[in-house]
Amino acid sequence: MSSLEQDRIGIIGAGAAGLITAHTLIQDGYKHVEILTRDPTPGGIWSAGRVYPGLVINNIQGEYRFSNLEQPPPMLSEAGDIRLSGQDLQAYMEKFVELFLPDRIRYNKEVISVRATARGGVDLPHDDNHVWTVMAEDVTTRVVETREYDKLVLCTGGCSEPHYPLGLSPKEARLAGFQGPVIHSSDYASRMQELLDAVKPASEGGGTLLVIGGGKSGSDIAAHMADKGRKVTMIFTTIDAAVAAPIPLPRWLVRGRFFSALSPHIELRTSLERFLHTTWVGSKLVHGFWDAYQWLAFKTLQVPNDSPLRRAPKLFWSLHANNQGSGALGLFYRLVNEGRINVIAPARVSSFSEDAQAVVLSDGRLVYADAVVLGTGYLSSWNKIFDGNVTVADISLQELGLGTHTLHPTSQYYRWDYTTLENSPPLSHPAIKSATSSIYRGIVPAKNILRRNFAINGAIGTTNVGYAYETTAHWIASYFRGDKFLRLPSSVEEALASASYNAAWLRKRYPDQHMCANDSVRSDFALWCWPQMLDTLLDDMQLPTMRSGGNALTWPFQVIDVKEIAHLKEEREALRTSMS
Repeated sequence: MSSLEQDRIGIIGAGAAGLITAHTLIQDGYKHVEILTRDPTPGGIWSAGRVYPGLVINNIQGEYRFSNLEQPPPMLSEAGDIRLSGQDLQAYMEKFVELFLPDRIRYNKEVISVRATARGGVDLPHDDNHVWTVMAEDVTTRVVETREYDKLVLCTGGCSEPHYPLGLSPKEARLAGFQGPVIHSSDYASRMQELLDAVKPASEGGGTLLVIGGGKSGSDIAAHMADKGRKVTMIFTTIDAAVAAPIPLPRWLVRGRFFSALSPHIELRTSLERFLHTTWVGSKLVHGFWDAYQWLAFKTLQVPNDSPLRRAPKLFWSLHANNQGSGALGLFYRLVNEGRINVIAPARVSSFSEDAQAVVLSDGRLVYADAVVLGTGYLSSWNKIFDGNVTVADISLQELGLGTHTLHPTSQYYRWDYTTLENSPPLSHPAIKSATSSIYRGIVPAKNILRRNFAINGAIGTTNVGYAYETTAHWIASYFRGDKFLRLPSSVEEALASASYNAAWLRKRYPDQHMCANDSVRSDFALWCWPQMLDTLLDDMQLPTMRSGGNALTWPFQVIDVKEIAHLKEEREALRTSMS
């Protein structure tokens, strides 16, 4: 029998990346594919336990769907915005599983370790003759079971392991004597009622809910609680950049290649991109556009010039941009302007007070609170799986090539003479100068490139999740199958050099931010220029790129649709047949 009949493929994570990867591999002919997830429902960060009424996703309509399943449009807002709610997206994931992945997901299974073991035994692996031994604990019964896979796909993403800053964890709050609930934003949906009970409505003389952090989750929660009549205070040093316009922008602008052309990519493939990013005039046009777009957002959201809400990075350099639509969706900004959310910024919380129901700021000030929500980000979801409780047979992040390492010797010679990248923000994280990732294309650890038994989907930061994860899934399928048409490095050294080149580019493009993200979400970034990045994956498979069409003058304005990649399986099959 072929490996399609024999190979057991395990996928860790049932978010969007895990679901489309499983479906693609099954469609390619693999018979033994299963997903492990610690959640009781599919969706990952959009599973039923993590969404709540009023939560709106940060993507525009059509950017969080797959080519084989239409996504029912949500109701229009009063301003004409079309945006999915978290519950809409969770229902979409449930429908996808019902139609394409019945009986393929093992729910409530939290992976606690991954080991490389000799085939048929528990000894240390010899050469490439090994399997992946996965230990998973049932979160309901606490029973630990072991499963073996010939190939493994990591789809755990970067938003599943809460990060608690030193001095701010729930345990440290209890030790300091803080009496109210202290939760991470990832637990907000499941513990919302606990917060509502702890902080009574302001109209009844209730206390204060404190939200720490300036990311989307923090602002969403602050707005949600304030909208329920609670007194809310929010503390941050900087807040995510926002995009907004007084009217819904046309589809060709928000769903075409216009924004991507104005964001420099590691490779400038068109004459327009070369003009925009390597000439003085082009640079002025690019930065003028992004500055104007950010100004428009502030004006649309009615953010005063002296407001702490302007403590956001420049949109051009930022990796995070909260889409507020036409402004009607900007509830958080409206509530801040109305004084219903109190903002303290710039400020940093250092600990809980031992003498009062309060937190202590770095300057010594006390901020009183009856409950605290930590919107403080996430740790890598890979740490616990590969480096937690490591035994002699466990494989570590460094051994597999998932961790960071010192810069490649050739990195000092990499240069991108882009005028748009001059006058970049200063580095504030010293580690950025000495550490780099080595994941080829953001999909395969360079050290493991020749084995074709391990891949990652969902670790690339992008705005069009559906298109990105589906294209990556096809790349992984060809990689696992050993397709001759898939262009790959011929050696580990070549893969390491390529990954190092891309890491150097990310340090150039996002000098202060890409190292701030955790390992499981920073293998690559393509916030605005995701079409170019995905064209690279299509080109690796020797498939047509720039599928939205257009000529030399019109290509930036063609609407991109995930249906463009609906027949990648058939296209790959045709190539496979022609090369057999």
